[in-house]
Amino acid sequence: MRVVLYSKPDCGLCDELKQELLEIRKELQFELVERNILQDDEAFTRYRYLVPVLDIEGGELLYPPHRWDIVYNALRAAYRQAT
Repeated sequence: MRVVLYSKPDCGLCDELKQELLEIRKELQFELVERNILQDDEAFTRYRYLVPVLDIEGGELLYPPHRWDIVYNALRAAYRQAT
């Protein structure tokens, strides 16, 4: 399963969500890909006012505010679907 985190530099919310994802990854195996929206014109146009955005393969896009339980449950559901 692949999880894409759309973020940008100097974004405290992005850093916080990334740390939560790394903790969850200890339990649920997934590939975490971080995309800097400042280096991707399409992603910037789409998410510039919304970061961090989480794109879970086999799941939905998650927009802020990110609650740990919602992120965890979405990852768990996608993980179950992938295996």
